Amino acid sequence: MQLSNTDSIAGSEVAETLGVVRGNTVRARNVGRDFTQSLRNIAGGEMKGYTELLTDAREEALSRMQQEAEELGADAVVNVRFTTSGIADTGAEILAYGTAVRLE
Repeated sequence: MQLSNTDSIAGSEVAETLGVVRGNTVRARNVGRDFTQSLRNIAGGEMKGYTELLTDAREEALSRMQQEAEELGADAVVNVRFTTSGIADTGAEILAYGTAVRLE
């Protein structure tokens, strides 16, 4: 499965547009991580615990989007985008979306 954040795949022509596909996940923070990250906030530097949390969430959302595209028989997903939103002050939703296509 090819993914692109542009409207095309280099060297390929889009033969058919299958529609919008998406994948999302909601991840909650935990008390232990919040405590250690609050210490990092005081001292400065990267909040690695949160970076890992969001990296894992993005990968899961992307994987779910790809699975939906495969179920439609797509060869690729173009115009891939991510969006994030907060949920109830304790979590974050990551949404990956794009357009599933068949290539010639």
